[in-house]
Amino acid sequence: MTIQEMNEKKRELGYSYEQIALMSGIPISTVQKVLGGVTKAPRYETLKALEDVFKEKEWNYDFMDEVNPSMVKEASSYGVQKKPGEYTIEDYYALPDDQRVELIDGVFYEMNTPTGVHQVIIGELFTFLREFIRKNKGECLPIVSPIDVQLDCDDKTMLQPDVLILCDRDKLVKRGGIYGAPDFIVEVLSPSTKRKDMVKKNQKYMDAGVKEYWMVDPDEKRVMVYLYDDPDIVHMYGFQDEVPVGIFEGRCKINFAEIEEYIDFMF
Repeated sequence: MTIQEMNEKKRELGYSYEQIALMSGIPISTVQKVLGGVTKAPRYETLKALEDVFKEKEWNYDFMDEVNPSMVKEASSYGVQKKPGEYTIEDYYALPDDQRVELIDGVFYEMNTPTGVHQVIIGELFTFLREFIRKNKGECLPIVSPIDVQLDCDDKTMLQPDVLILCDRDKLVKRGGIYGAPDFIVEVLSPSTKRKDMVKKNQKYMDAGVKEYWMVDPDEKRVMVYLYDDPDIVHMYGFQDEVPVGIFEGRCKINFAEIEEYIDFMF
C-alpha cells in the first residue's frame, strides 16, 4: 500500500494521527512525518505497521473516540481549581495521600487499581531485572512502582512507571523520587491506560531521553519494545518469546514463556 493510498484510507475511515499511532504502536510524530511526506524513505517495518492499521477490519478500541476516561475531571474535589494544562507539581503534592494520579503536561490522570495479572507481571519483570543486575554486580537500580518520576525536570509532569531501571544514581533524590529520565521503562497496559501509555507516555519518554520503553499487553499477549535511538521501529514479541533488554546489549533476556506459564491460571 502506498502512502497516498494510506492517506486516502485515513480520510475514508476518519482516523486521526493519534488513533493511527495507537493502533500501529508507532510514535505519533513518526506517523505524522510518514503520512505527511516528510520522511522520504520510511523503514519497511514502519510501513508494514501502518499498512496493517488500514487493512484491519475490526479494532476493539472504541474508547479512542472518547475523552480519556482516566483524566481527572473534577479537580476541585481535590482542593485545586485550575484548567487542564495548568496544574503543577505543587498541586500534585497537595492531593490526598490516597489519591493516585499522574501529572502529564499540567493535566491530572487517575491511576485505577491494578489487576492481579498486572501486578504479577510487574513483580516477575522486576525480579528478572534485579537478579540479572545483582549477578553481574551492576550499578543500575531496578525500581518498581510506586515512585515519583519528575520526567522533564519541570513542574508540569510527574509519572509513576510500573517498572524502571535507573543507571544514573545522581537522579535519585534522597528520600524522594527521581529527577530526570530513567534509562529503561516498562508499562503494563490495561484498557483504561492503553491510550495514555501507547501514545502520550510513549512520546513523553522519547522526548525526555529514556533509552528503552516496553509496553506489555496481557490481553494481546504481546510486548512492544522501543529503542529510542531508532524510534521509527517498534520491535514486536509474543509471550512465547525471550525479549532482550537493549540497554544491557541483549545479555539480559526476559523469558515471557515462563511468565505466561506462571500466570496462565489468571486468564
